[in-house]
Amino acid sequence: MSRQSARAWQRMLSGRRLDILDPSPVDVELSDIAHGLARVARWNGQTLGDYPFSVAQHSVLVLELFRAANPEAGPAAQLQTLLHDAPEYVMGDIISPFKAAMGGNYKDVENRLLSAIYLRFSLPATMPAAQVRQVKKADREAAFFEATHLAGFDPAEARRLFGEPARPAFDLDAFDSLIRPWPTQQAHGRFIETFEAISALVPGA
Repeated sequence: MSRQSARAWQRMLSGRRLDILDPSPVDVELSDIAHGLARVARWNGQTLGDYPFSVAQHSVLVLELFRAANPEAGPAAQLQTLLHDAPEYVMGDIISPFKAAMGGNYKDVENRLLSAIYLRFSLPATMPAAQVRQVKKADREAAFFEATHLAGFDPAEARRLFGEPARPAFDLDAFDSLIRPWPTQQAHGRFIETFEAISALVPGA
């Protein structure tokens, strides 16, 4: 069956019907992304705390680490970074070793979704290679902090898997607020607030 004839629709709470295999930017809504990501648990839910550590909260943490390392980054780059895991609002968060075992088709679907999401918000469909490296660095640092603070990894094991993180360039209270799992509605609200605050900086927005 060709990709054109295959259909994998999901109806969203906004009323949109998103074809996961052939996504259109017009069917992407920020409210659906925030709703989904706030309810998807990182680490398959194997984390400490009263609430799961959501992909929405992870996305905000990655953005803050990215901003700290790249203070010159403009609003478009910041929005792309915040949305780097946005396909997981329909695909879920699959741990990296399993993703690697699944092979290329999964990644192709994920990349098509991410491009549609970026285009929906008038962003370039892909990130420049240098920014991809910067976001991956921030993503690995976030994974290290999540692993050691929430997922039961000792620091040596986390360093082997994710590398040595830079010291977060914000105070301990701010870091604690980012790593302590948020309730679902807080994660949903913070994701949208962060998106809207950056969007307001886009010229002509």
